[in-house]
Amino acid sequence: MYRHNLGKNVAAIVLSALVFGSVSGLAMVGVTRASQTIEAHAEAADDASASDAFDRKNSAGEMIEGQENNTVSNALFSGNDDNATVRTTSTTGAVKSVTEIAQDAMPQVVSITNTIRYKQYGYSIFGNGGETEAAASGSGVIVGKTDSELLIVTNHHVIEGSTELSVQFVDGESVAAEIKGEDSSADLAVIAVKLSDMSKDTLSAIEIAEFGDSDALQVGDQVVAIGNALGYGQSVTTGIISAKNRDVETSEGTESGLLQTDAAINPGNSGGALLNMEGQLIGINVAKYSSTDVEGMGYSIPSNKAKEVINTLALKETRSKVSEENRGYLGIQAKTIDSATAEAYGMIEGVYVYKIVEGSAAANSDLQEKDIIVKFDDQSVTSLDDMQELLNRYAAGETINLTVKRPHGSDYDEVTVSITLTANPDKAADRRENTSDSNQDFRNFVQEIPQYFSN
Repeated sequence: MYRHNLGKNVAAIVLSALVFGSVSGLAMVGVTRASQTIEAHAEAADDASASDAFDRKNSAGEMIEGQENNTVSNALFSGNDDNATVRTTSTTGAVKSVTEIAQDAMPQVVSITNTIRYKQYGYSIFGNGGETEAAASGSGVIVGKTDSELLIVTNHHVIEGSTELSVQFVDGESVAAEIKGEDSSADLAVIAVKLSDMSKDTLSAIEIAEFGDSDALQVGDQVVAIGNALGYGQSVTTGIISAKNRDVETSEGTESGLLQTDAAINPGNSGGALLNMEGQLIGINVAKYSSTDVEGMGYSIPSNKAKEVINTLALKETRSKVSEENRGYLGIQAKTIDSATAEAYGMIEGVYVYKIVEGSAAANSDLQEKDIIVKFDDQSVTSLDDMQELLNRYAAGETINLTVKRPHGSDYDEVTVSITLTANPDKAADRRENTSDSNQDFRNFVQEIPQYFSN
């Protein structure tokens, strides 16, 4: 995944809901460029009856009469819009063939198209500079349904920096989606599709994945991977579990506790399903950890690890980006502490607050300079870009919680800070501060490091 260099990572930025110079998700590793058409199908009466039919299906696709509208058989989540809960299945099914698993699981996996808008610098065929849009593709797995939404899990890097998301289901229908919650440190996100936007035929065609126990896997167990490889549409590969609890080093740090498989995990497979031979979901595939230099080494986030994160994200309010004039303003100047900086200086990865703007929302809270923000409204953040993307979906007047690591001697205390966001008081001043000398900011920051833990 593309990241700015160290100097840019630590560039000072006042957090408001303005869209800044470049979008980090443009060259995502593990997703490929593709273009898809968003088609809206809104047939309220038909959709309601299709939704009832969808609810009455079990994991084998058979109809279960009399099941209530807000309960889903074998789903990870069930409930209404205000209360979604984890349901872990304990059933043990019969071992299936790869063909049977593919037939059963295809309706559970979706293709995701992420449209990204970014600023282009220098000369191009479209002129000098200006904004450009690009599309990237990934995969997702249907994990539940509420009264009004279908819930889909994918990787955070698949939806990162999006201006528009669409989901394509097994029958080829494409529907607009919104982000419900995201966790950059776990590389997971939950997105939602309105049931009212889905056709009767699509509601009848799709299925909800059944989660299996990833801890029960053994090295050598056969698995099946399904995803939108290279953006060409859903495809199936198979292999074995090569190793468990793998730690993988990337340019962004270490991802720990992954499943390793020799089933092909290609670009575009990110967010797709890894299934055991009972057809249960035991991993969320992550193509960005794969390498073109080697073969037979793919990675997946274990289902038991993913469930904890998904459970939190599924309870979030589904949000669209707020218009600039209504977006919330935090009022800090901050730097990204990436994994390299954190390791070099013995710090915590996250968003380092080096200045609080006078009279801002942050100034009227318990947030302190030298705090490192690691969660925004219970969603993990590892960079300023991550937090800005979240902040863009919150309006002035909303109250959010920041989880921060506060230096205490040679260690950190974890503190939760409640902040009521305000409107940006001075957009002109904000722009001036955003164009400050990033190199000088970096030099000042480095000089400050020896005294960082002094207080």
